[in-house]
Amino acid sequence: MKNNRLLMVGALACALPLVAGLSVASAASKERGARGQLVHRIVMKWGNHVQEAYRVNVGKWASDMAPMFAKADLDTLRRAANAPTFDSMNDTFLANGERSAIAQNTLMNKSGQAGTRVLGDTAKDLVFVPVNPCRIIDTRLAGGAIAANTVRNFDVTAVTDYSFQGGVANDCGGVGLAGSFAAAAINFTVVTPGTAGYITAFPYLGTQPLAATVNYTAGSIVGNYAVVKLDQGASASELSVYSFAQTHLVADIVGYYTTAVAPASAPAALECNEVVSNAVTIGANATNNVFSPACAAGYTKVAVQCRPSSFELRLAGSWTDHCNYFNAGVASATATAAAKCCRMPAHPAF
Repeated sequence: MKNNRLLMVGALACALPLVAGLSVASAASKERGARGQLVHRIVMKWGNHVQEAYRVNVGKWASDMAPMFAKADLDTLRRAANAPTFDSMNDTFLANGERSAIAQNTLMNKSGQAGTRVLGDTAKDLVFVPVNPCRIIDTRLAGGAIAANTVRNFDVTAVTDYSFQGGVANDCGGVGLAGSFAAAAINFTVVTPGTAGYITAFPYLGTQPLAATVNYTAGSIVGNYAVVKLDQGASASELSVYSFAQTHLVADIVGYYTTAVAPASAPAALECNEVVSNAVTIGANATNNVFSPACAAGYTKVAVQCRPSSFELRLAGSWTDHCNYFNAGVASATATAAAKCCRMPAHPAF
């Protein structure tokens, strides 16, 4: 571990020429070893992006990332160094912790579109809207680590760009433009806390509950999925997070809960009536058809009901317009067929 840390220091020192615009000698690069070279590649590859996109000094970003670099194995460092995007590089290190367990709780639909459906009582129930996982918080890129025994407030709704708190530079596929919603489904990841402890997520301006959203140990990268109620008042922030120890925090939203929307008007009920045929006599040991009447103009026949007058009349079959009977008795019997006729209610004249 001591050697790893020495290599880390060497790698981070090589990030400083990036800020000053100086080149790194190839001979020095060879002396750092495999781990140091991979860390150096990551810092050099994404240093400019961190400076331009998040206005974060490269040296500070590299320092904040140092515990993650030190904790990662060589395979993780290789994958991070070869990652095609900044987000995928970040996620590679998170996956090195317990990110895979969080992914099992991720709620998303294949099309990436938020689907809503009205269910239950519109005055009480909430509707879940799944979204593709999207980063809304990363204190490594904005705001710095949450200090021990303090609360940090965050914005979730009415946001067009989450980069001011380390998230993506857009509205997360419509999340930020969805209006004020009651709760959010979020994957929280704690990154390299100073000591063992926990974080608690709760509504902004709300009472901090005696519960933990994520429990962690010193230096760990651990996460958990949680549904958190949000403040729906006029304040800019909707979410608060308390941390027992100093730690960085990453948060990805995967869905939200919003009030169900009642339809503008309930669908009108169909207007239906029943028309019954005249009785048809069926002799003993004989068969006969009984046809249902036609519906009045404007109505559609939606069902036919066969009505025998005797248990001895056996229904041989029924169709959309008639019933076929066999009389198994020793005496004649009668049967009728009823048609159920329906139409949409007439619209009032304008």
